[in-house]
Amino acid sequence: MKKPLLLLASICFSLNFFAQDKKIAEECFKKADYKCAEEQYSRLAEKEQIQKFQSEYYNNLGTAQRRLGKATMAFKSYESALIASPMSAPVYANLASLHSQKGNKAKALEYVEKGLQVDPENTDLYLTRSKIYDSQGKKDLAIKDLNQILTFAPDNIFAKTGLANLKKNSGDLDGALKDYNQLIAEKPESLLYNGRADVYLKMKKYKESLTDANKAISIDPKFAQSYVTKALVLFDTAKPKEACENLDKAVTFGYEKAVLADYYAKCIRKS
Repeated sequence: MKKPLLLLASICFSLNFFAQDKKIAEECFKKADYKCAEEQYSRLAEKEQIQKFQSEYYNNLGTAQRRLGKATMAFKSYESALIASPMSAPVYANLASLHSQKGNKAKALEYVEKGLQVDPENTDLYLTRSKIYDSQGKKDLAIKDLNQILTFAPDNIFAKTGLANLKKNSGDLDGALKDYNQLIAEKPESLLYNGRADVYLKMKKYKESLTDANKAISIDPKFAQSYVTKALVLFDTAKPKEACENLDKAVTFGYEKAVLADYYAKCIRKS
């Protein structure tokens, strides 16, 4: 009777150990401590025997590494996640997004197609493909993907802001502003204030843009994109020191520094 009891105790201890490590990893992510998250998810992924969970840990590990600017390692972690669970749409979405960011649009589109075969209603995959189509000048296809999201997720804020941003990118700033005004009236969120701040920036209405960027930050102090938007306003208004400080804050909260390389080139560091 002792052996089964010892085995049960061992299993319980192991489950408790994994639960504690997972909780620590999640807390690290919430605090934007991506180095800590990387260490914890690496441990979890190496020790996990259940493939579904192992895939989840590798996927989160890849995202932590991506936030740390370790793109090569992130690719490997995402690929390990896919090996552990080939039917995981979130992993396909991350691989598509990272390939797109690194300039390989063709490979990104391949992962989008594979991911949609697994989950035809994955919003991240449609959003990534819409951005790729927009960058390729295929506006009609970009709009189609965003509208497709709204057929199964009618309240999806990213699809709605995506449509507004397509107007902005095509030069219809008044149309984009009108859309953002309506969205903010319905549901004032940091994402929306930041989006409108960017429209105001394109209009060179710096006071309004800075007000909205600060409003976005006040709603969500960890929303990295708002610090980038604020930095761009400060660069345009000849305040490079403050601009660079905001770029640093964006990176602290998970924005990939490599993406900001052109802006960081404007920053003069004194040793």
